[in-house]
Amino acid sequence: MEWIVQLPILFFSIIVHEVSHGWMALRHGDDTARTMGRLSFNPAVHVDPIGTLVLPALCLFQHWPMIGWAKPVPVNPHRLRGGRWPLFLVAAVGPVSNIILSFGAALLFKSIASMPAFFPQFQGTMLNALFFAVSVNIFLAFFNLLPVHPLDGSKVLSSLLPPEARLRYERHIPYGFAIIIALIALGLIRPLITKPSLFALGFLARLGLIW
Repeated sequence: MEWIVQLPILFFSIIVHEVSHGWMALRHGDDTARTMGRLSFNPAVHVDPIGTLVLPALCLFQHWPMIGWAKPVPVNPHRLRGGRWPLFLVAAVGPVSNIILSFGAALLFKSIASMPAFFPQFQGTMLNALFFAVSVNIFLAFFNLLPVHPLDGSKVLSSLLPPEARLRYERHIPYGFAIIIALIALGLIRPLITKPSLFALGFLARLGLIW
């Protein structure tokens, strides 16, 4: 029954991720997300059938790390001010938001774990939920940094490539979803995100923020 707690945490994390994209775009002159009502924490406007429903369910039944994505926030690169640097920032801020959420959850974990155990069962439930929040946001950050469309890693890499190389790289865009599903089905997605995620969790543990 842990999924009853985990799914709302996952949904909140991916919504923050998407709103961060729209917020960064707005800071650099593109109000497309705001105009289309996507700078909102209402889950209904962010649901993506595959990333928000199918993929988390697949992770749940296959006992994989809980990952997913929301419907991408629309960004018009032609309205961004400052050349290619804003494109990089808009793409990168999503994974960065998950890292910030993870660190914040780790600080809360440390605070609650340090309290006297007046209500042990409630404290244990809170610690389990916060540890999941720490873990899932780390997994989301590394998952979204994979350089496959529509994940943020593809946009980060695309913004750094010279024009000719970018055009060749972006040929994979129509097949991005199929590539992600194939990586998951073949069991390749797990080692790509598990090792760096475990390293990050180990770092937080060495800081004394989590167990």
